[in-house]
Amino acid sequence: MTARRIIGALILILMGIPTLFGIIWAVGLVRASVSEKVLSDLPREIIAEIPRAADEIFAAAEDESLGGDEEARTWLKAAAKTGVSPRELMEKTGILRWMEGKLSESLRHGGLMIRGEIPWRPISIDMRPLKQALLHPELDAFLAATLANLPPCDKEGIGIWMSVKNHPDLVGDLPACRPDLPLAGKVLLLKKSRAVSDMDDEVEIIDDVRSFPFRRFPLAKALAIGSYFLFLIPAAFIFIGSVIVSRSSSGRLLWSGASVLAGSLPALILTLGIKAFIRWGSLDGGFFWWRQSWGSDVDRLVLDKLSWIPGRVADAFFSPVLWTAVAAAIAGVVLLALSGKKRINEPSAWVRSKPSSWNNSSRGSTG
Repeated sequence: MTARRIIGALILILMGIPTLFGIIWAVGLVRASVSEKVLSDLPREIIAEIPRAADEIFAAAEDESLGGDEEARTWLKAAAKTGVSPRELMEKTGILRWMEGKLSESLRHGGLMIRGEIPWRPISIDMRPLKQALLHPELDAFLAATLANLPPCDKEGIGIWMSVKNHPDLVGDLPACRPDLPLAGKVLLLKKSRAVSDMDDEVEIIDDVRSFPFRRFPLAKALAIGSYFLFLIPAAFIFIGSVIVSRSSSGRLLWSGASVLAGSLPALILTLGIKAFIRWGSLDGGFFWWRQSWGSDVDRLVLDKLSWIPGRVADAFFSPVLWTAVAAAIAGVVLLALSGKKRINEPSAWVRSKPSSWNNSSRGSTG
């Protein structure tokens, strides 16, 4: 009897509980990956918020109390003094129209196809408007105005500008000083031309739809529903283990409920911890401060204004895991409740079966 219980307990502990923990995470992440929130809504929300965040960064950079990276602060202050906000610059160069138009529309169509609302077709993001924006005259005028607000270069600063001009592949930031305009114009043109040449004309999101068996197929719903069948794996281990470890129905329900809770509660706690850690990490720079490269006040300012991005991404990806763990934990509580109810009823059935034997023995004694 003891060996039987040990085998059943080992099946539950070594196979049933760890498998349930892993399946909860797998199902939650699959649901998140194919959800409308992650596929289309979240990218479009981030795109819509970027101009506002950039305006706030420029406005905050003018604060004289801002310390840390002096060169980055000087560049930001020089750009802010031009009187042209990032949103205005994006509107003039066409970046904002491209972001809110073709880019958002491509992402939205991708989400509609994955949900089966429109037929499958190739989707790509046209990067040529972005490349044209980098070479737009309005951007050249903005850069020239920014340079005019910088202090003059010393010999060391001019040397760095010259080295960038002679070595366009050199990686590094430009010094926050103003060289002579012809030199600055050449360097900035080299930088922009290099960035444009490194960009593809199109970035494919969905390709080769001819190999798809269906023109319209709700892939997101199919994957989300299909992922729930993965719970059959830990359910089988927990059922087998509970049957081996206990002969009574109440005992089997008890072991099953305890095993489900043992697998779901750690997943629930871990998910809550990860979400809290990411939110803490994104607050005022959070754990990014640990990196020396993100140690200045300017870098922390940028991270502070963009801190909502990792928070929203974490919420979009880990909320389905959280709710899957909650559902599994509720199932475990229900099994435990059924076990308690069954245990109450079992003794009464035993008591009802006893009097017949007592009556027979009493008849034998009297006879």
